[in-house]
Amino acid sequence: MENESTFVAPEGVYSVTEEHKPTPLAQHTIAAAPILYPTKISTVSVRFTVNKSTTSPGLSQLLGGNREKELKKVPGKEREDGQSVSSSDDPDDASPDASSTPAPDTAASPPVAPHEQTSTPFSHNPGGLGKRKTAPRPKHNMRTTSSTFITRLQNADNINKVLQSKQGETTFLFYNSSKTFVWTEAGAKLKEPLARIYFSAYPTCHDINLATVSPERIDVIIGFHTGDILWFDPISSRYGRLNKQGRICNSPCTAIRWVPESPNLFLVSHADGTIIIYDKEREDGTFIPHEPGSSPPATFPLDGASSSSSQGEWNPLDSIYVTMPPWHPVTAGGPLPPGTKPEKEKTAKNPVSHWRVSRRSIVDFVFSPDAKFLAAISEDGCLRVIDTVAEQLVDCYASYFGAFTCVAWSPDGRFVLTGGQDDLVTIFSPWEQRVIARCQGHSSFVCGVSFDDVRCDGRTYRFGSIGEDNKLILWDFSYGALHRPKLQIAHHQRMSMTSALSLALRRRGESTLYLAPASALGAESPLPRFHPAPSRNEVAVVQPVVVKHIGSDMLTDIAFLPRGLLTANKQGHIKFWIRPLAVQPRHLRTQSAYRRASQTDAIS
Repeated sequence: MENESTFVAPEGVYSVTEEHKPTPLAQHTIAAAPILYPTKISTVSVRFTVNKSTTSPGLSQLLGGNREKELKKVPGKEREDGQSVSSSDDPDDASPDASSTPAPDTAASPPVAPHEQTSTPFSHNPGGLGKRKTAPRPKHNMRTTSSTFITRLQNADNINKVLQSKQGETTFLFYNSSKTFVWTEAGAKLKEPLARIYFSAYPTCHDINLATVSPERIDVIIGFHTGDILWFDPISSRYGRLNKQGRICNSPCTAIRWVPESPNLFLVSHADGTIIIYDKEREDGTFIPHEPGSSPPATFPLDGASSSSSQGEWNPLDSIYVTMPPWHPVTAGGPLPPGTKPEKEKTAKNPVSHWRVSRRSIVDFVFSPDAKFLAAISEDGCLRVIDTVAEQLVDCYASYFGAFTCVAWSPDGRFVLTGGQDDLVTIFSPWEQRVIARCQGHSSFVCGVSFDDVRCDGRTYRFGSIGEDNKLILWDFSYGALHRPKLQIAHHQRMSMTSALSLALRRRGESTLYLAPASALGAESPLPRFHPAPSRNEVAVVQPVVVKHIGSDMLTDIAFLPRGLLTANKQGHIKFWIRPLAVQPRHLRTQSAYRRASQTDAIS
């Protein structure tokens, strides 16, 4: 029978087996600093060796196939940082880490055409940590820092012995609450977290680099409401700072993600509508992004359209506006723009690149599983799909009503989920350029969405959502079983003229880097990348599988683990709901397999 700690799903009963609540000191801190930003969750699974010696710090075993994805994510992708300095250090004394030579940029994308390999930050072959004998670590010791940015570090007793005693698979949980950042273990029922860090600013977002995770290091990146970025390794308690005091951008960080499979690169979105690419091993450079309305040599919209849009005609529904620093791969080695300094000043620094995506705040973004694309949502009510390799907008989808509030990409890359102020969870197919279905069940804004990888097999997809109505809702979606609206054929005919500008090209393995202008393709729409929201009678409706009311405080995040799911509320109260049985993961088709099937469909 259901109660506050259980709910019944088709596969059985989920029950709360563990809760993480703020400590009295944390509650006092929360009372002194009002909660202005929602609690977000990140998780990672680390495999410790069975026989671990306390004198061998060099275990280089990487997280393998059983490595757990970070929630929300998910896939996480993402940003690059470059300055590792303490708040008490001189800004000019910033050095990346142990390495004095910046490491080459890497990306998660498979090899691309030769003309792409030297033109964009994401166009290099992926580089794993396994080939690097000594991976740079953050520069500063958090235990001994005199930084005023970090006000207190509270570690668990004998934390080093606790970590050395770990064996087998361990799932670590990270979350923010008010001005604190917490590191604990999921499923261990610890009395106290492993570490709790108090800051003078509000942490707003965070992500874990799954490409570098090992028993000896966990690379965590944290964004703050001041625009500051902290690169943190909880194992060694070392940290580095980037965008210190908003040197590159002083707008609040809204989302932050490592680029999948990249040890260095990560992306940060800001409330001013920008997304900035960082390299964690680079220093912060002197950088002033150019705004639409003027046309410096290194600044232009990468959308395949006429360059006249740089003369004050930039339309965020049709392109992104890219500012390329002097050290950007496209501009490096080219003629020096007027007023710039000689070659020695062009040493690779941060940012790697700067994208102005919207005139309104970016709410969140996620990478596709192969990191070639990025789905970003903003307060202007649009979902944008961006080609990360070409640094250009691919498609822009309007919400049914209001702004989008959360986003997730399916593990096979086929679908994008969004939640919004229209109380709907919407399923998009970027490859088909359309809304596949809408999920009706919430009675207030949707706050979080996430796929359950364990129960996704390429035909049926399980995902969850949480909302301001305090509902946790589970959904099962089967593309083949959807009701096909009669207007679907007309919709495809209408969109066929713009398919050459979007992800449809990727089904044939083509590049969008050198697309002709929309007018040359005969597109009738003045905004060929913009897709208005279809009406209700054009889209199938998915009904909930489970609806569970949780507590009285507003829910803020949801994440799935192999053993269950996590929910978080505004007060920093985390609940772990264990699955009814040990479910074997379904065999989910990979994105490459899906592409092969798509190519077959296209040929036939």
